[in-house]
Amino acid sequence: MNRFFVQQGLSIGEDLCLPDEVTHHWCRVLRAKVGDVAILFDGQGGEYAATLTQIDKKSAKVHINDFNPINRTPMFQATIGLVISKGDRMDYAIQKACEMGVSHIQLLTSERCQEPLKYERNRKKIAHWQGIAVAACEQCGLNKIPTIAPAKTLDEWVASCTDELKLVLALSDGKPDFHHPLPNTVALLIGGEGGLSPREMALARSHGFIPWTIGERVLRTETAPVVALTALQIIYGMA
Repeated sequence: MNRFFVQQGLSIGEDLCLPDEVTHHWCRVLRAKVGDVAILFDGQGGEYAATLTQIDKKSAKVHINDFNPINRTPMFQATIGLVISKGDRMDYAIQKACEMGVSHIQLLTSERCQEPLKYERNRKKIAHWQGIAVAACEQCGLNKIPTIAPAKTLDEWVASCTDELKLVLALSDGKPDFHHPLPNTVALLIGGEGGLSPREMALARSHGFIPWTIGERVLRTETAPVVALTALQIIYGMA
């Protein structure tokens, strides 16, 4: 069934005029007809079944029938500190992290990836990445939209991170303790192209980040988030 994010509060029994982008996608692109049903969610948790009741040239209305409290979130809350990479790599990393249930993505700059962004460009980029997060949630079934936070330096973030378990993806002999009881909050630090510098690795470790090597191969920055989140879901599912 089609799913759409609506950025306003929803309630059972409401007759709602759909946002323009949802109207265009559902009624124009997907050729929906009066009587068709879709799932709407507002990012506050849960989802609503809505029936299309009216289609005009420029608008469409639905009636909200019922509510399902499901969120399909993992058993832990994951935050990723993700060093900004160039081009489609960043889009892919954010999309797949959202599909795997990340709660929050903190954009980072590092010694090997400064990516200086002016305010206006930065704002547009974040809006673009937040849109990717919304689309990923529409596709995969998550009902709470992960937040994409404006960039901080890696040094700032690792010093302020308070998650119970803190991991840095790196080739190392580090072995995180995944013994029961597992923590409710997990932070993952993932470097950009070229990885983290020795100084940054040492800094992360000094602030409680444990090196975690998944397999014997070096993962790309866009691959690491989905692999790490998948591994964590398996570990938590077996605990």
